[in-house]
Amino acid sequence: MGFSTTAIHAGNEPDIATGAVSVPIYQTSTYAQEGLGKHKGFEYARTQNPTRLALEKNIAALENAKYGYAFASGMSAIDTVLKLVKAGDHVILGDNTYGGTYRLFSRILVDYGIEFDLADTSDLTNLESSFKPNTKMVFVETPTNPVMTVTDLHGVSELAHARGAKVVCDNTFLSPYFQKPIDLGCDIVVHSTTKYLNGHSDSVGGFVALNDEADAEWIKFVQNSIGAILSPFDSFLVLRGTKTLAVRMEAHDKNGRVVANFLAEHPKVQKVYYPGLASHPQHELAKKQQTGFGGMVAFETGSLENAKRVLEGVKLCTLGESLGGVESLISHPATMTHASVPTETRNKLGITDGLVRISVGIEDVEDIIEDLDQALK
Repeated sequence: MGFSTTAIHAGNEPDIATGAVSVPIYQTSTYAQEGLGKHKGFEYARTQNPTRLALEKNIAALENAKYGYAFASGMSAIDTVLKLVKAGDHVILGDNTYGGTYRLFSRILVDYGIEFDLADTSDLTNLESSFKPNTKMVFVETPTNPVMTVTDLHGVSELAHARGAKVVCDNTFLSPYFQKPIDLGCDIVVHSTTKYLNGHSDSVGGFVALNDEADAEWIKFVQNSIGAILSPFDSFLVLRGTKTLAVRMEAHDKNGRVVANFLAEHPKVQKVYYPGLASHPQHELAKKQQTGFGGMVAFETGSLENAKRVLEGVKLCTLGESLGGVESLISHPATMTHASVPTETRNKLGITDGLVRISVGIEDVEDIIEDLDQALK
C-alpha cells in the first residue's frame, strides 16, 4: 500500500464492538478477565491499551518497522532506548542534537557509567575516528536541530555495524513521510510525536520503531517497568494526526522551500540553514536520502538584539518552543531549545545568539513571508 493509505488504515480497523471508524479512546485502568490467566489480550493499562496499540501499529508501519512503542514524551522514548547500553559502554552522540538529548547524556547518563563523545556525524572520517572498542551505539539526528546538518545514514550504519554498534536516528524533523532511517540501515528510529506526527500542537508524546526482536522485547519490558506510556487520549490525538501526515508534510515542504528562498535573498539575513537550498553543503545528500526537505528553517540575524526584534516583531508566527504544528512557530534556540548546551559548544556549531529557527506552518505562504519581512525590517 502507498504511504497515505497506510497512514489512514494501518492500526485503524473499525471497532469490533460498535463499528466505529475512529479507534475509540479506551480510557480504562484495567480490564475484566474471564478467569485466571484468561483475558482478551489486555490485562493492565500500563502494559497494554487498545488505543495505544492502534497507534503503535500505525507508526511502525509508516517507518517500515516490525515493532513500535508509544511513549509519554520524546525524551522518555530516547531514555528508554539508551537503556540498551550498560555502564562502561560508549555512545557516539551527534554534536548538534536537541538540547534535551544533550542534557540527558551530559547531566544524567554519565552518572550511571555511560561514556559518550560528541562527533560531527556528517563527516564520516571524523565519525570513524570516534569509535572505541566499547562503542555500542551511535545516536544521530538528521537534519540536525537547529542548523539542519545532514548525515549520511547509510554510511553511518555501515561504519557502526562493522564495529558491532547500533545506530539510532531521531527522525522528528522529517517524519517517515520524507525519510525512512530503517530503510537506510539504521537499527532504531525515535520520534517526538509532539511534532509532525501529531501536527496540531495539542499533544506531547514519543515513539520508538525497530525491527530487532530482542531489542524490542527489552524496550517493551523497560517501558512497562517504568511506566513511560502514552495516554489513551494522546494516542487518539496522534492517530488523528497521522491520517493527514502526507498532505500536511507536502504543505510544510512547499512553504518551507518558499520561505527559505525568501530569507536567502533578504538583506537583513546573513545566512540560511535549509537542506533544500542548493547552497547547503549537504544538499545533494539530502536529495538522495530524503524525499522532501520539510518545513524547518533557521537563519542568522547577526546579533541577539536583531534576533529579539524579529522574534518580538512577528504577528502571524507564534513565538514559542516546539515545532511541527500546522501553525508557524518561531523560536530562539540559544535561550530555548539549546539553553542546556554550553555557550562555547553552541557557538562552534553555529547556534549563535543571532540564530532564529522557524517551523514553517501550512498557512498561506504569502502571509508567512509578509510577517517575516515586516519583522526583519
